[in-house]
Amino acid sequence: MKKLLSVMLLVSLTASLVAACGSTKSDSANTDKSNGSTTKSEKVVAWAWDPSFNGAALKIAEELYKKEHPGFELEIVDMAKTDLEQKLNTNLAAGVKEGLPDIILVNDPNIQKYVTSYPNTFADFTDKVDFSQFSSYKVDALRIDDKVYGVPFDIGVTGMFYRSDYLEQAGYKAEDLENITWDEYIEIGKVVKEKTGKYMATINPNDEALTSILLQSGGSWYITPENKGNFVDNPAMTDTLRIYKAIADSGIAKPVTGWSEFVGSFNAGDVATVVSGVWQVASIMDAKDQSGKWKVAPIPRLSVEGAVNASNEGGSSWFVLDGSANKDLAIDFLAKTIGGSSEFYERFLNENGGVGSYIPSFSSEAYSQTSEFFGGQAIYSDFTKWSTEVPGITLGMYTQEAKDALKNELPNILNGADLTQSLANIQKLFEQQVQ
Repeated sequence: MKKLLSVMLLVSLTASLVAACGSTKSDSANTDKSNGSTTKSEKVVAWAWDPSFNGAALKIAEELYKKEHPGFELEIVDMAKTDLEQKLNTNLAAGVKEGLPDIILVNDPNIQKYVTSYPNTFADFTDKVDFSQFSSYKVDALRIDDKVYGVPFDIGVTGMFYRSDYLEQAGYKAEDLENITWDEYIEIGKVVKEKTGKYMATINPNDEALTSILLQSGGSWYITPENKGNFVDNPAMTDTLRIYKAIADSGIAKPVTGWSEFVGSFNAGDVATVVSGVWQVASIMDAKDQSGKWKVAPIPRLSVEGAVNASNEGGSSWFVLDGSANKDLAIDFLAKTIGGSSEFYERFLNENGGVGSYIPSFSSEAYSQTSEFFGGQAIYSDFTKWSTEVPGITLGMYTQEAKDALKNELPNILNGADLTQSLANIQKLFEQQVQ
């Protein structure tokens, strides 16, 4: 971390800091010429990536907020995720807060790193939002030292998407995929491969998405709440890597490298299942000719105490800069929309396919709608149910460093290295990285 901050400080001294896109002064007055009245105009600035998803969500929130606050205005600054994070880190590492926005989108694994590395930078939402109305695991990611920073946004609650026609051809029904273990999943995969010639899944030794899903389903993570490596003497980690290797060794997984090959594998009909976040729905539905052939079941679980058939992959939250001139307005805007409006989440799902963790919205018509593509299944109702079962974990400050250490050793594990020694190697490399 120290090395990271040093590099960022150097960048800040050699490159021009962000001077544009900053917070705009609030409380300016606009005159309504039709009746001579004056309407209070209030404006906040938000940084986000992906205008068709995150930006669109903010626009929905703005429309809702303006019903009670007609003078409100939101400026959304769109930039690539990496650019946003670099600009934020560069400014904060140098102690320069001029030019920063009021609201910023934060990827959940970065939450603790930001809050801990830059104290007194982000606003405390503990008493601003009723967090009991959100899935607990999502709130846990925002909770640091008994304070909750930010507002939960989209989630990546996972499911096992599956080709119902392939599974039926292999002799399985929907109920056969409920409440299963990963060992049972592998055995089903062997039958599917034998009876249909199709792979059960994909596997990518350069991607840690599957190991992350398995770990969280076991209530564990790559690092401890104290930001120590969590690879040695961790039953969930040991079972995760055992399962990962077993899937690779069983022959039921198609090797892929990169996102395009991964998506292409199921769009082309090469695999029977896809274990991924709810946001994968759009990619699966790209194969129009497969409509009616897909369904979703809970993910398999690890064979360790406390493991469940539910997990998460991805997600983000909205933060407010504590030093913003429009801090109170930005907090109120987020709290009354993304932090407390079922209408927001209904529209977010219907218009953008986005799923949140706001429990009151789960009973709405939007979440209970059935999908013809998924065989008439009310998939969003199922996903939201599973989201309430996901174990809460502390993502810590060094998730990416821990993932990098794991990926460095994964090829050795797949080639038959002793698992105990590999776990020790990963732990050692992680500790070297964060010194």
